[in-house]
Amino acid sequence: MVNSRKPSKRPSMFEVAKLAGVSHQTVSRVINNSPDVSDATRAKVQAAVDQLGYRPSNSARALASRRSRTIGLIAGGMKFFGPISAIASIESIAREHGLFMSVMMVHEALCTQAEFDNLCDTFIEQNVDAFIFLTPTDVMFAAACRAKVSQPRVIVTSTHGQMTVREGLSLISADNKRRTAIVGIDQWDAMAKVVGLMSEYGHKSALYFAGPNEWRDAHTRLDAWRKLSAMHSIDSQIVRCHTWDSDESYAQMNHLLDEYGMKGAPLPTAVVSANDSQAVGIIRSLHEHKLRIPQDISVVGFDDMPGMDNLYPPLTTVHPDFEALGGVAMRETLRLLGEGSEPVFLTNQHGVGLIPAKVMSRSSLGPAPRR
Repeated sequence: MVNSRKPSKRPSMFEVAKLAGVSHQTVSRVINNSPDVSDATRAKVQAAVDQLGYRPSNSARALASRRSRTIGLIAGGMKFFGPISAIASIESIAREHGLFMSVMMVHEALCTQAEFDNLCDTFIEQNVDAFIFLTPTDVMFAAACRAKVSQPRVIVTSTHGQMTVREGLSLISADNKRRTAIVGIDQWDAMAKVVGLMSEYGHKSALYFAGPNEWRDAHTRLDAWRKLSAMHSIDSQIVRCHTWDSDESYAQMNHLLDEYGMKGAPLPTAVVSANDSQAVGIIRSLHEHKLRIPQDISVVGFDDMPGMDNLYPPLTTVHPDFEALGGVAMRETLRLLGEGSEPVFLTNQHGVGLIPAKVMSRSSLGPAPRR
C-alpha cells in the first residue's frame, strides 16, 4: 500500500510571526539575538518557535547577512595533543555563537605555498567569513602570512622561529594587516619558571634536548633555554633532535651515557627536554642504566601530555593551556568580525598575544646530587 501522506512541511518564519503576533522582521531579530527586542516580545517569539518546532535556515541567514557563518581552519601538527585540544575549544566557542567550522589539515613540515593557497581558495569558494591558521612550523607560518586572503585571519604560532613575527607581518598588506591577529603560548616565561625552579634546587649542569628546528615551538624553547640557563649559570649541553619522537631521544640518551661512562666524566645533574615524548625516551634510558630519578639525575619535560603525571616518577613539565589558546583564537576571530570585544592578554610580545603556561612540579625534579 502506497503512503499518500505528504511529508510535513518545514514551518516558516512567517508562520512563527503569525502565531506570535509580530512581524517577520521581529522574528528575524530575535533569532539573530538582536538587542533591539523587548524581553516580552522575545518570550512570545520563542514560545512560537518552540510550539512550531521552527529551525532557522542557515542558507537564508547567510543570504540575508551576506555571511556564511563559517570559519575556515587550516591546521598542521594534528598528530599531537596540543592542536587537537585547541581545535576542540575553537569549535565549541564557534558553536556557541552560531558559527560553523570547516577544517582542513596539512603536513606541517611538507606544506608548500601552492598547497596552502589552494586550501584558502577552496574556503573562499565556500564564502567563509574568516580564517584561523594553526601554524606550528616556519613553512606554515610563512604560507599563512603570504596567503592572499582579504577575510580576517588569526594565526596561532610561537613567538620565535627562523622567520620572525615582524618578517611574517611584513608579507601582509597594510589593509589586511588590520584584519590579522597572532596568538600563542608564553613559552619564554614558562621556560623562565623551569630554569628558576632548577636553580632553586641547585642544578648547575644540564643536558637540553632540542626539538626539530623547523618547529617554531622548538625554536622558541631553545632560544629561551640558552639565554635563561646562561643567566642562572647553568652549564648547558644542547642535544639536537630531528623529531619529537621518544625513540630518537632514547637512542641519543643511550649514546651520551655510554660516552660519559667511557670518559669517566660526571653526569649533568638534570636533563630538560623540549617536549614530553622526548622525556619518555630519556627516562627509559636512565632506568635501563640503573640511574635513579631524581636522586641521581632530574628530568623535566614540556607540554604536559596526558599520562605524564603517571610516569615513574611523575614528570615535572610545563602545562601550556591549549584549550585557552583555542578560546582566545576564536575570540580574536569574533572581534575581527565585529562580534566581540578585544581579548585581554597578560603578555604581548613581538606582536603576539600570549597565554600563560604553568610548571607542573612533580617528583622527577629534585635537588641536585652532591658530587
